[in-house]
Amino acid sequence: MPREITGFSNPLVKRVRGLREKKLRKREGLFLAEGLRILTEARERGILPEMLFMASDARSHPLADELIAAVEAQGGDVILTSADILGKISGKDNAQTLVGVYPDRLTPLPALDRSAAPIWFVAQAMRDPGNLGTLLRIGDAVGAGGVILVDDCVDPFSVETVRASMGALFTQSIAQASWTDFLTWLRTGPGQLVGTSLNTEHDYQAPHYEAPTFLVIGNEARGLPADYEAACDLLVKIPMMGRADSLNASVAGAVMAYEVLNQQRRG
Repeated sequence: MPREITGFSNPLVKRVRGLREKKLRKREGLFLAEGLRILTEARERGILPEMLFMASDARSHPLADELIAAVEAQGGDVILTSADILGKISGKDNAQTLVGVYPDRLTPLPALDRSAAPIWFVAQAMRDPGNLGTLLRIGDAVGAGGVILVDDCVDPFSVETVRASMGALFTQSIAQASWTDFLTWLRTGPGQLVGTSLNTEHDYQAPHYEAPTFLVIGNEARGLPADYEAACDLLVKIPMMGRADSLNASVAGAVMAYEVLNQQRRG
């Protein structure tokens, strides 16, 4: 049976609330995910929270009952609490009725199986949590293997990134590496490194993409540095017919990923 916490000053509430801060997430190796949809997505992948905070009305949905039973069966901690406390934990006035505490999901770069998927994303110095969360969703949609974060990227386990991923955080591998270490790893096996750039005349639909394709998405404001472009096997340009000279980073990732996917579908 769930235990009940009713006080804001409870040490566990303070500890879990602290996971909204990056330094505490790194120290604890834990992060927050909220909402029945995201937590059910994780459960369907066999991933359960170590702790599950729930409002009294959470059990009105059969999927919530299944989630609670699964957490209890594996020895996890299920805590019944108030909507106000859930709001303090999640940082939202209209908090979801379920908040899960999960161990972080970073995969060491050498442990990635590049053959597991034909498409991978490489996010270079991506700073916006919405963009990274959306990129994870796109990866899930196209059957990508995951996202490799290089340079100073936004925290993939921030509350904002997790929300934006809509559960894709639990379907995609996430690795972090320096650009040099990433290139060294990439060149030890198959993989075509493709970047988008204004410094090329190759239309993005013209080349044949080779699996596994690693799509490099540059920083939102600056794009890819020149030496990073030089390291790519292929640079392509997405045509811009209006006044804008570039797309949003995650939108560009979607355009590229679906072109690669469509080539694969056509054989």
